Amino acid sequence: MTTPVLTPRKLGATDLRLSPIGIGTWQFAGGRGFYHFYFRYIPPAEKAGIIRAARQGGINWFDTAEVYGFGRSERALRDALQTEQVAVQDVWIASKWWPLPRFAGSIRRTISSRLKSLAPYTLDLHQIHWPTSFASIEAQMDAMADLVEAGQIRAVGVSNFSADQMRQAHAALQQRGLVLASNQVHFNLLDRSIERNGVLDTARELGISIIAYSPIASGLLSGRFHRDPEALDSTPLIRRISLSAQVQRTRPLIDILAEIAGQRQVTITQVALNWVVTVHGEMVVAIPGASRIQHAEEAAGVLAFQLNADEIARLDGASQLVQ
Repeated sequence: MTTPVLTPRKLGATDLRLSPIGIGTWQFAGGRGFYHFYFRYIPPAEKAGIIRAARQGGINWFDTAEVYGFGRSERALRDALQTEQVAVQDVWIASKWWPLPRFAGSIRRTISSRLKSLAPYTLDLHQIHWPTSFASIEAQMDAMADLVEAGQIRAVGVSNFSADQMRQAHAALQQRGLVLASNQVHFNLLDRSIERNGVLDTARELGISIIAYSPIASGLLSGRFHRDPEALDSTPLIRRISLSAQVQRTRPLIDILAEIAGQRQVTITQVALNWVVTVHGEMVVAIPGASRIQHAEEAAGVLAFQLNADEIARLDGASQLVQ
């Protein structure tokens, strides 16, 4: 295992210490149903290789969700961890409860399925996937607090919550002697809305960590499609539609990413990810997806360097122009 420059940081005010880069495992649900149109099928041996590459590079946590194949991603993650003989105490796992069309009682009723899908691994961070439940935020946080008190989860997070919704969740958990650990939101060089809508400021005020999903904008910030526009033809349909219109608009930013990457002898993807987890100090961790072993190797390589102030400033300026 390499020695990272970017070392594990606390998730909010919890005792979870996560590497700045984790791995999102939405892709592990690919190949069947709806996900056939979004992600390719990943053979079990390759999923195990992804876990191995991530861990060898210093990554110590993985994010999944109930709705990713209705437990298929969770089970695939468990199987890959077991194939690699990863000890329970050596990995952190985050998952999410799907809220629509459900009430808070579903959080308690479905926890056994989450734990069964992941066993023998523990569910360390359980998150509300979207603020769309039929129940109040207070009722959802009460249900989550019950799980913490029962020893079924270690920490509570949310995802896609606004600043006001974060405050409500945080206050409700405080009534139970707990804290809101994190808010998982869209954040990357092309989408910096959390810096303007109060989410980042509220997280900083309350001591809540930000988990950035889609940190390379579904692959757009890798520069792959700028170098080879025909590569879009081989991507799944939904991704192709979302990416094709953005290639020309983002080319100036990609050029600067490429220049910095060349100077550091790293990849464009690694520069884009490093910006996400350094621009706001230790507040933000990121979960790039990995559908191939080299994706996990590349993600882990982000931990081996840190952008300097001048590089961050250049990227800030370029990204503001494409917001």
